[in-house]
Amino acid sequence: QVQLVESGGGLVQPGGSLRLSCAASGTIFRISTMGWYREAPGKQREWVASITSGIRSGLSTNYADSVKGRFTISRDSAKNAVYLQMNSLKPDDTAVYYCNTYPSARTYWGQGTQVTVSS
Repeated sequence: QVQLVESGGGLVQPGGSLRLSCAASGTIFRISTMGWYREAPGKQREWVASITSGIRSGLSTNYADSVKGRFTISRDSAKNAVYLQMNSLKPDDTAVYYCNTYPSARTYWGQGTQVTVSS
């Protein structure tokens, strides 16, 4: 059974930074491409970034255009963790952030972590 627990959210001023963490349990983590997603108030959940497992070849990352150049996804397979470093945060980044496999699996959604960007 896979369990994903997100942490690291909070209130930050525009231009600030946060680092989100996702702790994963279950063996599927090591072979899965992992992703970060977010859901803003009144909007549908959207994909933010993803990172491959690195098992067959080197790690590869992809980002939504809205966060490219500001966010960095990484993973530590030894710790079963995936991270999202968020810099130059904007009010539009305010959302609940979730990690999941990529593509996402319905049964893997956790509680998420709230990120609020406001002055």
